[in-house]
Amino acid sequence: MSSHADYRGNASKEALRRLKKLQVQPDNQICADCGVPDPKWASSTIGVFICIKCSGVHRSLGVHISKVLSLTLDNWADDEVDAMVDVGGNSAANAIYEAVIPEHFRKPGPEASFEERSNFIRLKYELQEFLKPSLRIASSLSSSLSSTSLQSKPSSNSLGPGLQHKHSTKMVAMVEFIGLLKVKVVKGTNLATAKTCVIKSNLNPVWNEQLMLSVPQSSSSLKVQVFDKDMLSADDSMGEAEVDIQPLVSAASVLESGCIYDNMQIGKWLATNDNALLTDSIINVIDGQIKQDVSLKLQNVECGELYLELEWLPLEQ
Repeated sequence: MSSHADYRGNASKEALRRLKKLQVQPDNQICADCGVPDPKWASSTIGVFICIKCSGVHRSLGVHISKVLSLTLDNWADDEVDAMVDVGGNSAANAIYEAVIPEHFRKPGPEASFEERSNFIRLKYELQEFLKPSLRIASSLSSSLSSTSLQSKPSSNSLGPGLQHKHSTKMVAMVEFIGLLKVKVVKGTNLATAKTCVIKSNLNPVWNEQLMLSVPQSSSSLKVQVFDKDMLSADDSMGEAEVDIQPLVSAASVLESGCIYDNMQIGKWLATNDNALLTDSIINVIDGQIKQDVSLKLQNVECGELYLELEWLPLEQ
């Protein structure tokens, strides 16, 4: 008989009730990584319940990959509980992170050594070796825009917004593309200075312009830059922000599998001190399309906010 956690923290009683309900699911009664019964730790960023031995390896990955919390000792926040509940537990997470474990590979058991645990956990979460190939994310996708003349600068990782995607193959110049990202730049507010189309002398420009970017297999983020256009000298930077597109890409794979219904929330990118989000960014299926509203605080400037609308389009469309 397993004993359940006596939760504590800043989370509301309702949130803690949902966390406890999640913990008592049968799949969450054993460690997601080694199978030890009655795990007392969790990774709120990955959404799994883990044992104390595996939690040590998770901590070594860094909080950008796995934020470890004790079910009995640490203070939980509502958004951390929400993240756990959104994943759905160990079985749901392992269906993603252990989707393609090779037949010859042996998953560590309760008696596994530290080296065996460390090797497996790093392969599973840090290197993502057991994800479906289409979900493995590694590098970044870049685009830039000007506050007074909106523009996207094509790079080796992206196609310009005006380029028509007429290729029938998914391979272009030896780069494998996994989909198209439609980016609608809605508006900026409270920009630091102002002189896109050109929105002249406006600290709160409204663009409502769309960019269409091809997303390579190895992309994980979209870098957005805002500039003050200057006709006489170099454009002045008005801030930048990075958008993590991995949650959107992962959600797209779920839609393609036919496992979700229309008009429902299927993912969330949480606002933390480590990213530029103003509020949590929700991923929804609306009329069969995967969409995400993103509100960003521009970085490296004293003020400024940027609002985007993202939509994922499979290459088949």
